[in-house]
Amino acid sequence: MPIDFSKTNGLVPVIIQNYQNQQVLMLGYMNEEAFAKTQSEGKVTFFSRSKNRLWTKGETSGNFLLVKDILIDCDNDTILIKADPIGPTCHTGSTTCFKEETAKGFLYELEQTIAQRIDQNDVDSYTNKLFRKGINKVAQKVGEEAIELVIEAKDDNEDLFKNEAADLLYHLLILLKTKNVKLEDIELVLKNRVNLPRRK
Repeated sequence: MPIDFSKTNGLVPVIIQNYQNQQVLMLGYMNEEAFAKTQSEGKVTFFSRSKNRLWTKGETSGNFLLVKDILIDCDNDTILIKADPIGPTCHTGSTTCFKEETAKGFLYELEQTIAQRIDQNDVDSYTNKLFRKGINKVAQKVGEEAIELVIEAKDDNEDLFKNEAADLLYHLLILLKTKNVKLEDIELVLKNRVNLPRRK
């Protein structure tokens, strides 16, 4: 369905979301021309109400928003753009314009970093070196990290426990890459389990 620009005098709100971790980055507005430019160039372009002209995010700072996906809401008058932010989104230097600095969703960024180091065959990368040793070595490493986590769980050192949990998650992501499985695939399995009817 086409976007209905007529509802709000030619401008529609546009929500920008980080395509990896789903964090909301900013809100802007587009007219038809800004939307068309965004689609054709792959960089988010707004209509700036203060400048009264088209404004490509990052045109001066270099902090572009690269379009990954565009969704339209059920009323056809609001746009959701999932983007890859190049640098901080907010002019203040913050990750988002809502001053939300959070590690939530970082596993998806880490998953992409792991994939890049492996796909580019980074010879200096521990991740890539482990991957090249094959599935048996990767799986063995996950097992070792799981045992270390269990050992730390029995003690009272929270920092060591957190670090061992981080090591396990990190190596699990390498194992998922080795098996050509995405973190999102595992989330879907868990989600489907939650939706299963409860046993009486």
